[in-house]
Amino acid sequence: MRFFSFVFLAVFAASASAQAYPDRPVRIVVGFPPGGSSDTVARVVAQHLSPLLGQPVVVENKPGAGGVIGSDAVAKAPPDGYTLLLATAGHSTAAAMIQKLPFDAVKDFAWITTVTTYPFAIATAADSQIQSLPDLIQKAKAAPGKLTYSSAGVGTSHHLLGEWLSSLAGIELNHIPFKGGTSPLTEVLAGRVDVMVETMTLVLPHIKSGKLRGLAVTSPEAKDYLADVPPAAKTVPGLVFQSWLGIAAPADTPAPIVQRLNSDLRKTLSVPEVQNRLAGLGGGAAPVAPDEMRRQVEAEVERWKKLVESRGIQRN
Repeated sequence: MRFFSFVFLAVFAASASAQAYPDRPVRIVVGFPPGGSSDTVARVVAQHLSPLLGQPVVVENKPGAGGVIGSDAVAKAPPDGYTLLLATAGHSTAAAMIQKLPFDAVKDFAWITTVTTYPFAIATAADSQIQSLPDLIQKAKAAPGKLTYSSAGVGTSHHLLGEWLSSLAGIELNHIPFKGGTSPLTEVLAGRVDVMVETMTLVLPHIKSGKLRGLAVTSPEAKDYLADVPPAAKTVPGLVFQSWLGIAAPADTPAPIVQRLNSDLRKTLSVPEVQNRLAGLGGGAAPVAPDEMRRQVEAEVERWKKLVESRGIQRN
């Protein structure tokens, strides 16, 4: 009898806490410095989520280790809905590349919803002799390991996407990692690196201005804002990758709080101003159910782990 009384009281307490939520400010932790695309999206979301929650929503930057420091802080925070994570697609690649993460990349989080998805672009300098993705593949087959591609660092989505391209196309591209920022763009424009595998945030303005030549996008279809850049899967079947940003909380966050956040984030993502800001970053609003987001992250972790193993990429 005491056991059932304890269970009832625990469930009642959790329900009461969820009903009172939130009664103080909510934090969104971003594992990257201010000013980047992740930070920008977090601040747009925070601004419009705050009135719905009736509390301030503040962005806290905890940069370091490719986002791992921020993710770890959230994984170890109290599961009360007051500490959230702006998760990125790099969360999945970190799970594939880092042998001893301080958290379980799937189980230690309550997945709430994706916020936006956007394709990567494969691009080269406008004056490059590489005219298209088929041309890149042909040249790479003629000179294995000679053509180079840039990434934002070893183990990033950029890096693994380049490896995936090589694997599916039967070519060998030489990976040139950078520490994020605009260095990849500078090197490609200067002709010191042949192609870049990069987010729309960085390359879109330069493709539109004519400084870069877009070879392909990794979305299932061409994008309206780059209608003349074909999907990579047209040349390399199966090469479809949508990067994403989303919101997660610590595992064991009460289900009513997760559902409240999911509902309010859906409303946030329906605001035209928010949709326009996301479109300006090359993406679109992409809300999903919590279970769907969890399955997505789980599938990506497994896919990248298999790629890392098959390509013999050294894990950290």
